[in-house]
Amino acid sequence: MVPWLRTGVRPYVGFLHRWAGLATAGFLFVSGLTGAVISWDHELDDILNPHLMHARTAGAPLDPLALADRVEARDPRVMVTFVPLAPEPGGSYDIGVAGKVDPKTGRRIDPGYNQVFLDPATGEELGRRNWGAVWPITPETFVSFLYVLHYSLHVPPFLGTDRWGLWLMGAVALVWTVDCLFGFYLTLPSSKRGGGPRGFWGGFWARWKPAWKIKANASAYRLNFDIHRAFGLWLWGVLFTVAFTAFSLNLYSEVFYPALSKISQTTPGPFELRTPRDLDHPIMPELGYRPILAEAEREAKTRGWAAPAGGVFYSPEYGVYGVGFYEPGGDHGSAGVGPPYLYYDGLTGALAGDYRPWRGTAADIFVQAQFPLHSGRILGLPGRILISFTGLVVAALSVTGVVIWLRKRQARRQRRAAPVGLGEAARQPAE
Repeated sequence: MVPWLRTGVRPYVGFLHRWAGLATAGFLFVSGLTGAVISWDHELDDILNPHLMHARTAGAPLDPLALADRVEARDPRVMVTFVPLAPEPGGSYDIGVAGKVDPKTGRRIDPGYNQVFLDPATGEELGRRNWGAVWPITPETFVSFLYVLHYSLHVPPFLGTDRWGLWLMGAVALVWTVDCLFGFYLTLPSSKRGGGPRGFWGGFWARWKPAWKIKANASAYRLNFDIHRAFGLWLWGVLFTVAFTAFSLNLYSEVFYPALSKISQTTPGPFELRTPRDLDHPIMPELGYRPILAEAEREAKTRGWAAPAGGVFYSPEYGVYGVGFYEPGGDHGSAGVGPPYLYYDGLTGALAGDYRPWRGTAADIFVQAQFPLHSGRILGLPGRILISFTGLVVAALSVTGVVIWLRKRQARRQRRAAPVGLGEAARQPAE
């Protein structure tokens, strides 16, 4: 008989779980801790950077598109990539920018910042920052540093792409997703005995029930093991969801969406139909924000959308404008799968697609739910609390898993190093 058929699959699953866990532990420890913090990214930014986030002057807000023009006029090296169309109550305008391509070098300029904050009533510049900067870490960049560290480890761009970190963490997430299945299997009782008078399921639960408990008065090793196993069981559904959605988000265009499209009916949008340009060859728009916004508002009215236009962006990598329809602040933190968007071609102004929450095929809705599930925002505030706690659990599982491995490794070494007589005696079969 084939050896693994004779011994069962449990030892092999244990082997895979052990080494998959060790290979991903460091990555998941970092990702778990940062995920616990960035669930509150906007709130932390408000606390750490009131000089950027809060308006200084009371009064009616100025035209945000006119203020965006001022930003480009002040620094011809940059193009505006995002404009909020109304400030949150008491908040500033957060204008997104990106460097243009230097015609002398053919490479994109790095202006040293990608956000400009303006007072809505006066247009006064409140400050600039480089969102996601690696160094220096200041109160202004702290939250965004953790955010980028969470999903890409700040792996620098090279060979014309900045996706290397995304690919690395996407591979880690894929291994983690499969390892969640291994871990769950290993918590199941290995005994093949029947349930006796309790019946099969009663007996099964009686043997599985201890796996859900933590023995507070046990040894340090046993306590560590119970924490690893029990927390993994209590939050298994959430952990699996976070792992899978981390994979789907980081490897969206490379693996997730193409695979989903093979097995289910999807409705591709402009970001699925177009190949992104590399960093130094962006698609420069032929149109400005004003005609795009006017056309989007007309289209939204035709569709019966009640929410106002809340923000407009341009993606140089895809050559696509996007207009979101939401109340001020409605693009983050609210429950659901996000607000509706209309997309327009940056060269022709033609309608290029749309995003309608909870609309489309089952696969389309599944795609929409990936980030809201990963961030917990699909459930609003309770979901964000759950995800923040889950991030701490992920870090704890990484540490306890490594401790379990170290203790077992130490025990194996001690057995091999035992005196010859004692070691031989220990290896003799029982009489």
